[in-house]
Amino acid sequence: MTPAAAPPPPTPTDAPRTPLVAPLVVEFPFTRSLGPVQSAFLTGLRESTVLGVRTEDGRVLVPPVEYDPATAAELRDLVEVAATGTVTTWAWNPAPRRDQPLTTPFAWALVRLDGADTALLHALDAPGPDAVHSGMRVRIRWAATRTGAITDIACFEPYDGPRQPTGADHTGTFDDPVTGIVAPARLDYSYAPGRAQSRYLDALAERRMVGERCPRCRKVYVPPRGACPTCGIATTDPVEVGPRGTVTTFCIVNIKAKNLDIEVPYVYAHIALDGADLALHGRIGGIPYDEVRMGLRVEPVWPDDPDGRYPDHYRPTGEPDADYDAYKELL
Repeated sequence: MTPAAAPPPPTPTDAPRTPLVAPLVVEFPFTRSLGPVQSAFLTGLRESTVLGVRTEDGRVLVPPVEYDPATAAELRDLVEVAATGTVTTWAWNPAPRRDQPLTTPFAWALVRLDGADTALLHALDAPGPDAVHSGMRVRIRWAATRTGAITDIACFEPYDGPRQPTGADHTGTFDDPVTGIVAPARLDYSYAPGRAQSRYLDALAERRMVGERCPRCRKVYVPPRGACPTCGIATTDPVEVGPRGTVTTFCIVNIKAKNLDIEVPYVYAHIALDGADLALHGRIGGIPYDEVRMGLRVEPVWPDDPDGRYPDHYRPTGEPDADYDAYKELL
C-alpha cells in the first residue's frame, strides 16, 4: 500500500490565529412609574416598614403584587409584616460582583418574613456557608440612608430573638410617597465573534465590507452570521459588497443619548449595501435630517482615525434615488 502523501504546509491564510475577543457592556437606566401597591411597599421600606398584600384566600404576599398570581384578582389590602423571618433556601456567593449588596462573600437567600406566606430574595450577611442553613432565623439590617428602594434593606443578618407581632392592616398612606423608580440595568460580558464575523471585522480594518453567501439560496448576508437563517446551513463563500448602498427605512432620533456626542435630531437608517441581501444600520450625515428618505443612495464616511473599524456615518452619493422595487424585499 502506498502511504498517503503528507499534507502541504499551511499557508499564511490557513495558519491558526488568535481569536478575536472584546469586552462588551450593555447598560441603560430602566425608569418606571409605581402603582398604589408598589408605591406603598417602597415608601414603607424608606420608613423601615415592610408591607405585604392579602389575597382573597387570606395569604400574604411579600413582595406585594397588584394582582393575585393564582386568580388574577386585583389586590389592594396591605398588611404589615415583621422585619424578622426564616430562610427557606439559599446559595453561597463567594465572589461578589459589581453593585451587589455586599462587598464580602455572602449568601443569596429566600426569606419568608414573619406574617408572610411567600419569600423575599435578598442578601444574607454570614461568616461563611457553614453558618447558613434552611430554617435559620434572620432579621433585616436597614440601610443607614433610605430612599424608597429595595436597597433600603441593606441585607439580612442572623437573629435569635423573639418573633415580632404581625398581621396589622395598613392603609399604605405615607407622607411624600415614592411614585417612580430608576433601576439601572447592566450586562458585562466578553464577546467572541467567531469565524464569519472575524472575517467581516478583518475586512473592516481594511475599509472593505465582506459578507458571506448561502450556497443554497444564494443570499449574501452582511454582517455575516455564519449560517443562513432561512436554509440553516453554513455560509462559507466570502463576497465583497458595497461600499455604496440604499436607505430602505429610517428613524429620526430626537433624544440625546448619554456619552454620545451627536446633536439631535439625527437619523439612523437601515442601509442595503449593493450586492447584499440584508440591510445593516448606520447614521446618515451630510444632509438635513428632514431630507433623508427611502431609496436615498449613500456611501460610507470613514473616521479620521486610521484604526477606526466602522464608518462614522453614511452620506448621499448624489445618484438618483433607487427604485422601490429594487429594495422592497429588504425592508
